[in-house]
Amino acid sequence: MTKTLEEYTKDELIEIIQNLKRRKKFGLVWEEKPEEVVRLCETEIPVLEEVTKCAITEKLDGPTNLIIEGDNYHSLSILNYTHSGKVDAIYADPPYNTGAKNWVYNNNFVDGSDTYRHSKWLSFMGKRLKLAKSLLKEDGIIVVTIDDYEIATLTLLMNEVFGEENHLGTVVIKNNPQGRSSVSGFQVSHEYALFFSKSQKAKIGRLPRTQEQIDRYKETDDKGVFEWRNFRAQYSTESPKMKYPIFVKKDCSDFRLPKMEWNADKQSYDLLESPDVSEIISIPTDSNGRERTWKWSIETVEAVKKTEMGVRLDKDKIPSVYYKGRIKEQGMLPYTIWDKSDYSSSSMGANLLSSILGKKKFDYPKSLYAVMDSLRVLSSSKDALFLDFFAGSGTTGHAVLEMNREDGGNRRFILCTNNENGIAEEVTYQRIKGVIKGYGTTRGIPANARYFKTNLVSKKQTDDQTRIELVVCSTDMICVREDTFNKVLDTKYYKVFGNSDHYSAIVFEPDTIPLLKDALAKLNDDKPIHIYVFSLSNDTYESDFADLQRLHELRPIPESILEVYRRILKDQNVSIGV
Repeated sequence: MTKTLEEYTKDELIEIIQNLKRRKKFGLVWEEKPEEVVRLCETEIPVLEEVTKCAITEKLDGPTNLIIEGDNYHSLSILNYTHSGKVDAIYADPPYNTGAKNWVYNNNFVDGSDTYRHSKWLSFMGKRLKLAKSLLKEDGIIVVTIDDYEIATLTLLMNEVFGEENHLGTVVIKNNPQGRSSVSGFQVSHEYALFFSKSQKAKIGRLPRTQEQIDRYKETDDKGVFEWRNFRAQYSTESPKMKYPIFVKKDCSDFRLPKMEWNADKQSYDLLESPDVSEIISIPTDSNGRERTWKWSIETVEAVKKTEMGVRLDKDKIPSVYYKGRIKEQGMLPYTIWDKSDYSSSSMGANLLSSILGKKKFDYPKSLYAVMDSLRVLSSSKDALFLDFFAGSGTTGHAVLEMNREDGGNRRFILCTNNENGIAEEVTYQRIKGVIKGYGTTRGIPANARYFKTNLVSKKQTDDQTRIELVVCSTDMICVREDTFNKVLDTKYYKVFGNSDHYSAIVFEPDTIPLLKDALAKLNDDKPIHIYVFSLSNDTYESDFADLQRLHELRPIPESILEVYRRILKDQNVSIGV
């Protein structure tokens, strides 16, 4: 029964007003749907467990790539401990929610008859995007592919999670040249890729020029190939000093900057001379009479006039100033429409995957080359770390390896996927293994990869029991966090792992710290070490290591793990209880 205004207490009215102030005034609103894998975290803590027999080591001292089998909510939770703020870029290809039973929510397929399918999809995606965002570096970028079923809602969701100001662009990719019939009568031949940055520090990469684009550069000088481009800028700028007169020879033989001076009151140049009979005055106005600016300042023109500029007849047969446009090594900024034959998900996705695995085992894999170009836009670094938490057939991992083959880079990938219908074991892993070792007549790309499964540690009746159990199960998580997979020392009291840069050690019983210190003293190098010491009280045992003659950092466990889980799960409105 609804209360009248007079029946509310003062405190109740204050709470109503505060709730109204907090209510979203613009954006995406949906009915939050509980998710079982999230609720599990109320009684279970996710950890990693390596499947050692699946380790692939084909490149000595090369970086290690990761394949993680398990629900990606749990994988992303774990990665928030191991890789928070370390990921350069994320590629995500989520279920498109077409109504065709192509994804599972709470162990049931979501089909077109489910009246809550949009709310379930948004709940599902929102939780994972929030977890993924914290993995990105400050200048990191994420791309999410989608089609028309959820493009509108996904855009609003991404605006909410990453900020509308960080929406870098939406690309239309022609991924199905043959087209797919729709009930509306249109032949659908595209999908979308939404690019968002974590902050304003991000900078998109460039794409290689096509042969058609390269063929435009038909002129050559001692600096290389170039094409003539009109000196008038396509768009006007706010700088009035970029608008100045140029005297151009009518016979196209030369041009010059006349004598002029800047008029601060008029915010323009005053001419101090007139052109002679062989010259015309050229100003940056286009053929429609719109005022533009010149491409460069007066100072730049004076510096490069002899080597980088000349006069040509424009499309209206009027002598105009042109400059030499040259091919830059970094390629071209991407367009918002991608239409290349090798973006076909059929020929460069399904057929390619079948050639690696021997038969069809996965529906609708992405084109390898569409993913490679997406990764190039995400990051131009040859050492970038890419994450794909909807890895599916493993196209992102394949793309990273192919890019390394092309330019000798050391890019790395983390692939997360469940094992529904054997996808992780029989498709993702087998594809990566085939690409690394070679398949058919295609030579392999030497690299290293390790395979992990997510597991859940049950919470015990007391906090201390939970902590003890978690430490026992945290070894592989620490190795992933430290990127130290070579076992150096292995005892029941402590373990030491290493790579070419440093060691990591785990001490299970503080009383055995002297044993670890003695063992470290015998190692024949001076590499630094990160030491994880089990502690119920969050003690780092600094005094115990004060005399250690090796650069070291002390990190208590499991509190450092639990602290991360508390933070991320609080944002998901879930209590982990320890």
